[in-house]
Amino acid sequence: MQEKFKILFIGDIVGRSGREVVKQFLVENNKASEYDLVIANVENASHGFGLTKKNHDELLSCGIDVMTSGNHIWDKKDVISFIDESPALIRPYNYHNSAYGVGYKIFKDRVVVINLLGKTFMPPIDCPFVAIEKIIEELKSQNNFEDKIIFVDFHAEATAEKICFARYASQLGVSAVIGTHTHIATADEKIIDFKTAYQTDAGYCGSKNGVIGMDYNASLRRLLTSIPERFEVETTSPYILSACEIEFFGNCAKSINRISFEYSKDEEQEGED
Repeated sequence: MQEKFKILFIGDIVGRSGREVVKQFLVENNKASEYDLVIANVENASHGFGLTKKNHDELLSCGIDVMTSGNHIWDKKDVISFIDESPALIRPYNYHNSAYGVGYKIFKDRVVVINLLGKTFMPPIDCPFVAIEKIIEELKSQNNFEDKIIFVDFHAEATAEKICFARYASQLGVSAVIGTHTHIATADEKIIDFKTAYQTDAGYCGSKNGVIGMDYNASLRRLLTSIPERFEVETTSPYILSACEIEFFGNCAKSINRISFEYSKDEEQEGED
């Protein structure tokens, strides 16, 4: 009989607002215990750009098992000091192999979590289609490849690239492809080829009043004037958490469901840390 396995994937965490709603959901509401593995994208978790060691440890303490990232993972240079030692954090695999950290890890002896960047409207990067081929070949050379759940956080801008990549990855034996980066949860969750869970974007965690988590006024000035403007994280309540839960039997996804959770604070927070 195939063993059931349930994964929670949390969309891009944006600043302290995002961290607070994640803590409320996982710890205060005791949701972490409902899942066999909790994965979250953390590339915006510190001040909206990058990840500090302090926030890395805070998120670990909330019950997050795996931290994926994206093109903003290097924005806080502090990350270089701990990414190699972190038991949870991975960076996109298709950076050059001289980059700090690794692009995939195996968790709980069963789940291979892979992080990849798209190439459309993104910084120059190795081709993610070639990268997933290479990873699958590496995994096939190891024992018990057929028993592994292969989960990809595909951090990409273009919807068409995400859909096409997911179809291709499914043909290679990938169990789930969940998109991140655009911060808006899409209503297209489905199972591809009766085995691969897919959603174009999991959404974000942060202030519901923000512009993809960022302050409205700064975003407006930048769009009106085209003059570079420093983005600040929106801090006003309520906060939202966007995520999806996927249930697997063996290495095949059998269901995927979107999760939207809202949390209101009595007092607004001051600034970011």
